[in-house]
Amino acid sequence: MTQFRPGGFQVLPLVIKNLLIINGLVFLAQTVLEQQGMGGELMNLFALHHVQSPLFSPYQLITHLFMHGDLGHIFFNMFALWMFGSILENLWGPKRFLIFYLACGLGAAVIHLGTIWIGFHQFLDTYALFKQNPSPEIFAQLYQDHLKGTGLGITARDVYDNWMNNPQMGYARSTEAMTILEAYKQYTDYEPTIGASGAVFGCLAAFGYLFPNSYIYLYFFVPIKVKWFVLGYAAVELFMGLRNSAGDNVAHWAHLGGALVGFLLVYFWNKTNRRTFY
Repeated sequence: MTQFRPGGFQVLPLVIKNLLIINGLVFLAQTVLEQQGMGGELMNLFALHHVQSPLFSPYQLITHLFMHGDLGHIFFNMFALWMFGSILENLWGPKRFLIFYLACGLGAAVIHLGTIWIGFHQFLDTYALFKQNPSPEIFAQLYQDHLKGTGLGITARDVYDNWMNNPQMGYARSTEAMTILEAYKQYTDYEPTIGASGAVFGCLAAFGYLFPNSYIYLYFFVPIKVKWFVLGYAAVELFMGLRNSAGDNVAHWAHLGGALVGFLLVYFWNKTNRRTFY
């Protein structure tokens, strides 16, 4: 097994320590405010919203990195950040690592917003066709591409089934469908994206590039080389993203975006030393 033990290694280097503290304090604030019924306001202000949402502000490209949905979400993100990021910070120093971390988070956010923008405009185009010609076929397409898996999915499926079983009730069903589609449009305006996962995936990609033959242990027992773990994880994320798995509450394209930015940064930073791998 190949191990990496740099000189002067710090288990909890400066930037990693402060990122863990900031994320922990923000999560504590989220928890307290949610208990007081103010969690929604915090999400509206600091979570990432799509660029056409009335809630979008540019600073959310950074602030969403420090918010998390639940205890499991923050634990696994911070554990992975410490596990991979601490070695990168020891290797690069705090300044370069902080630049790297924020760049990966920003890249993940931009790519995520781009995919949302594409999907939202596809929805608007199909929705415009539906308003011109309300039909169960067009509604079924909207259900499959956008509504399925969301909180509106079950209701939309019931409307479609009733529409097909009782075509003479077409006007009533089309009115119900229109209400659901308007609700979905509003839902996308207020749907938040939070978490450090994009930046953490950048750290994972950089670690996999620099230390491809090091081992990690899946479930703490199964040894696997980092390069195969990273490639396998990326393949799963790509599959889930292409599958258009609406409603699984995971920003797959943000993960891939962070990994791509992380890989490109470390590739160009390491161009003069491409034969040094661990």
